[in-house]
Amino acid sequence: MFTVDIRINGDHYKKIAYAKPLSISEILKENVEKEEQIIACKVNNKFVNSRAIMSSDTIIEGILRSSTAGDAIYKNTSLFILCKAFNTIFGSDKKLVVEHSIGDGIYVEIIDYTFSEKEINKLILEIENIIENEIPIEEVVVTSAEAEEIFTNQNRDDIIKHIKHNSIKLQKCGDYHDYLIGETANNTKMIDCFEIVYHAPGLILRFPNRFTNKIDGEFQLSRKLFSTHQEHDKWLNILGVHFVNAINIAVQNYTITDLIQIEEALHEKKIIDIAKHITRKDDTKLVLIAGPSSSGKTSFAKRLFIHLRVNGIKPHILGMDDYFLPRNLTPKKENGDFDFESIHSLDLELLNNDLQKLLNGKEIELPRYNFKEGTREMSHNKLQLKENEILLMEGIHGLNDALSSSVPFNQKLRIYVSALNNLNIDAHNRIQTTDSRKIRRLVRDYNYRGHTGEQTLEMWDSVREGEDKNIFPFQENADFMFNSILTYELGVLKKYILPILHSVSEYSPHYAEALRLWETVEHIYNIRDDIVPTNSILREFIGGSVFNY
Repeated sequence: MFTVDIRINGDHYKKIAYAKPLSISEILKENVEKEEQIIACKVNNKFVNSRAIMSSDTIIEGILRSSTAGDAIYKNTSLFILCKAFNTIFGSDKKLVVEHSIGDGIYVEIIDYTFSEKEINKLILEIENIIENEIPIEEVVVTSAEAEEIFTNQNRDDIIKHIKHNSIKLQKCGDYHDYLIGETANNTKMIDCFEIVYHAPGLILRFPNRFTNKIDGEFQLSRKLFSTHQEHDKWLNILGVHFVNAINIAVQNYTITDLIQIEEALHEKKIIDIAKHITRKDDTKLVLIAGPSSSGKTSFAKRLFIHLRVNGIKPHILGMDDYFLPRNLTPKKENGDFDFESIHSLDLELLNNDLQKLLNGKEIELPRYNFKEGTREMSHNKLQLKENEILLMEGIHGLNDALSSSVPFNQKLRIYVSALNNLNIDAHNRIQTTDSRKIRRLVRDYNYRGHTGEQTLEMWDSVREGEDKNIFPFQENADFMFNSILTYELGVLKKYILPILHSVSEYSPHYAEALRLWETVEHIYNIRDDIVPTNSILREFIGGSVFNY
């Protein structure tokens, strides 16, 4: 006799006793309504195949497709099926590269080749065939020699270059093998909705909304964001560092310092260009800087401040947080928590009145928000804009026109800052922009906010929810996009992040995520802190910056 504690997305569902061994899928089918919505399973916080047999006391957690983890698994499985279909059609002659997310999909292209519409249609038919055949997806552990033979036959030298252990875990579907960081579903039948949009030279694989499991209407390309990604991708190709192996070689050959200096110079050039534009545009009086968590907004604002001063412009910082409403007027989320990330948590009327006065040459008294008391008080600091003086405001709502509705469009300039990563582990394993920011946040929270890795991972879904509501819908409103990513940064952050990830208990619901992040950074060689410039955006997270935060 043994007992099984069944949980769904971490919440207790049912506890039941069994007299004989049963598979996870049998247990869930017997006990869970809408069991077909479970895309993956954990046993004692570790992902396992649903065909695994249970015979002792255990905790089984079903991961729903609609959950954050379930959504990631759905996307990973969809990409795996796309790669398998591509291999069937093109064989090993051409290499498919998974590039970056865009909207509700991921952009994919072939190296030095343009998809034709005919090939796209063949790919769609093959994907549908793979799904309809309900082919099991297994995890298999092979020796490094076996992996090398498999990927030599697939012409996947991008994987062979970073095989460094005696054994390696692969995904197997039929006779196709791949190496993917992150979990996949146990069967191709779990992918019941997808769309491919032809976007020469590549394609965009779209995913359904995780709550409705339907594609959200016709695809709308975020042109500015896509162009920023493509610009970075082009730059990486020029430098020859599209995959992390190139960074590792630079570390080994002692040429990493040159790469760092070039990348930092590129950041500097971008900031100088933005500062020049502001200087030449005489009517700009308000510069709004926005971006998601850990995108380096604060460092960017400080560096822009310096270049504006060089150009004869004196910026004044207007604190967005000082315009919070009193705590008793702050809107709440559905669960009753205060929604401090909502734009309606700000006193928009007061802010816009102050902006109007300042731009009309009048003096105002700056507010100051007392976060301990949850009240706004006067600072007794006065501000009046003079000639060649402008306002800088940094915050998550900078791109939302409701924030500064009283300011004419010609008098404001909006800048979107994010860490848009185009560096890949290999052709099929991209380093997600979200992961780059998450790793930055984990390091910063541990170093400067006293948060454990588990605490930061616990709040991340809420952070992302706020970004989806308050930042990403407005990113195309930006006049400029600044990509704060540094392709070498994970090599620097590695020495900080690994102990933080190792500290996450195997009993934690975030243990699997910590393992996934660990597996990502494990492919990258360490890079010393002392070769990182003191004004680098990276210093905002590791310390040693010339700026005060």
